[in-house]
Amino acid sequence: METFTDILSAITPVSGETRTIFDPATGETVGEAPVHDIGDLERAIAAATAAQPAWAALGHDARSAALLKAADAVERSAEELARLLSREQGKPLNGPNARFEVGACAAWLRATAATPLDPETVVDDGESYAELHYKPIGVVGAIGPWNWPMMITVWQIAPALRMGNAVVVKASEYTPLSVLALVKVLNEELPEGLLTVVSGGREVGARLAEHPAIGKVMFTGSTATGKAIIKSSAGTVKRLTLELGGNDAGIVLPDADPKAIAEDLFWGAFINTGQTCAALKRLYVHEDIYDDVCEALTAVAAAMPMGVGLDEANVLGPLQNKQQFDIVSRLVDAAKGAGARVLVGGNPEAGQPGYFYPTTLVADIDNDNPLVAEEQFGPALPIIRYSTVDEAVAMANGLDVGLGASVWSSDPTEARKVAARIEAGTVWINKHGAVDPRIPFGGAKQSGYGLEFGVEGLKALGVPQVING
Repeated sequence: METFTDILSAITPVSGETRTIFDPATGETVGEAPVHDIGDLERAIAAATAAQPAWAALGHDARSAALLKAADAVERSAEELARLLSREQGKPLNGPNARFEVGACAAWLRATAATPLDPETVVDDGESYAELHYKPIGVVGAIGPWNWPMMITVWQIAPALRMGNAVVVKASEYTPLSVLALVKVLNEELPEGLLTVVSGGREVGARLAEHPAIGKVMFTGSTATGKAIIKSSAGTVKRLTLELGGNDAGIVLPDADPKAIAEDLFWGAFINTGQTCAALKRLYVHEDIYDDVCEALTAVAAAMPMGVGLDEANVLGPLQNKQQFDIVSRLVDAAKGAGARVLVGGNPEAGQPGYFYPTTLVADIDNDNPLVAEEQFGPALPIIRYSTVDEAVAMANGLDVGLGASVWSSDPTEARKVAARIEAGTVWINKHGAVDPRIPFGGAKQSGYGLEFGVEGLKALGVPQVING
């Protein structure tokens, strides 16, 4: 297992421009990240282009075996990767956070390697015969976010590599060290040049999206940036998978048991301190059990320790950056100003180090309040009262995003009926945000398009080819 110092020294350049990365929990220096430019990107793309044909020629079995070895490499360095991630991103080591994220990287690599993708016979009637195959695209550009920097990078690169592509990763400017370290570890088991990472600004990401040698772009991030990538990619008609912003709704039906669902509701909303695209961000609760749900959720929230991620006792951390802290503060202040009732939190301590915003629950809030209508992406959950299921479904569907949603009920059959009426890419029953490498995942409306995970995710990283005859 490599030490934390080994990983940082290997990814910190000995010359060239760098940028200091600070711990969002303490303000302390984590390390120096390289600031790559367009020239660095061009060299990475050239290396990927050169390495890709031999990789594609290996076939699925050999590529899957390499992914399994890469998973082993992640596990060898798991603790040091988790500690680096905790310091750079802010998330605690324990709970569904840093160690969980690194473990998910290894698990996703293995699941991707194990997913079968055989040629599909589409017609065989004695007169006509046709098969559907999927060929490598070439070089894939992967642009990831700062909230789950390692895990989402693996979501992008694992299927791309499995399908015979090379990958150039553009790391978020907020969390470059985590992604640089992850790629370094993966490259212990991958051919040289096949997987590269650049750590640069927006101009590097824009060039990656428009570059003629890039056959596909995978992006996870804001809807606004996704729209810019669509425009940049149009000139070369790139394939795209876009997982964009969400403002996920949860609907609690009147037959639900408030105490039984409270902890799952909490983690659906506050996993990664609320900094998750498919987190529960607005909760609609039937008037008959509204007060009981508020009481049960408040009890759970009050018991969850928040603090510096390297402290083993904590399960909630800071916001990753000041910009996000300011967004959450603005939205909660707007709710308080409109007369909403703060059940817990809502009062960050001034003058303390780190971007800590306390776990916040806001009740008696109007559906058109900014805390409900805008994606907060942080530890503040609005709880909206409703009278009829039709009213709740209308409010849940009232925004232009639709990544995920959930329905909570003691009657799964009734919950599925309501789920079918919700405009979202995934609707969970009695849970929220539970992704699975075997189950396709993607958004509706302006939450993006394209599917990840499972067989459909593999297909999205290939070019379909029909052999007819």
